Amino acid sequence: MEDSAVAVLKRALDLDSASRFQESLICYQEGIDLLLSVLKATKDENKKAYYRNKISSYMNRAEKIKKYVMKEKEDGKCHKQIKIEENSKGFSYEKLFQEYLNETVTEVWVEDPYIRQAHQLYNFLRFCEMLAKGPCRMKTIHLLTSHEEGHGKSQQMSSLEEIQQSLRDFGITLDISYSSSIHDREIRFNNGWMFKIGRGLDYFKKPQGILFHRLDL
Repeated sequence: MEDSAVAVLKRALDLDSASRFQESLICYQEGIDLLLSVLKATKDENKKAYYRNKISSYMNRAEKIKKYVMKEKEDGKCHKQIKIEENSKGFSYEKLFQEYLNETVTEVWVEDPYIRQAHQLYNFLRFCEMLAKGPCRMKTIHLLTSHEEGHGKSQQMSSLEEIQQSLRDFGITLDISYSSSIHDREIRFNNGWMFKIGRGLDYFKKPQGILFHRLDL
């Protein structure tokens, strides 16, 4: 446990020095949690005092970074833009999101009016599977979408209910809401990251044949 804490906090310091504050904050938080566990298991009073001082120092630094990051977000300076060219490859959900998923992520909000047709529902399923695999400890996924028109509405609702049941087996709650006025597409993680993708989760071409299972193509 102590070795893990040291490794994570070293990573936090390296990222901090490189001004990669979003990532360093996450590592600080993880490292502090690990050190707290070490502290609880320690009997030696001298070591306890040492760990308390270290934890206090890291917490102070993490708090300063957190305030800085929040201000940057409020000012609209903290973002990352990824341009996906037409017919480009290598942009699976793992490629785009894995960097921002860690054990602190337990809740996700997906706002996308086009989780309706079969391939769009399939894309959403794969996104949920990625979240269920970890390393995040997903508890709740909120989906806000719009109803499919005509006969497709019942199929859409049935498919989402199946995904909901599958996630329930993994201890994950899928909260489904519908709105006829939703237009923007947005994904938010509860560690502060927000993603705006022009085509939402539907940036893959409509799959055909064997490529249906290759979401990075």
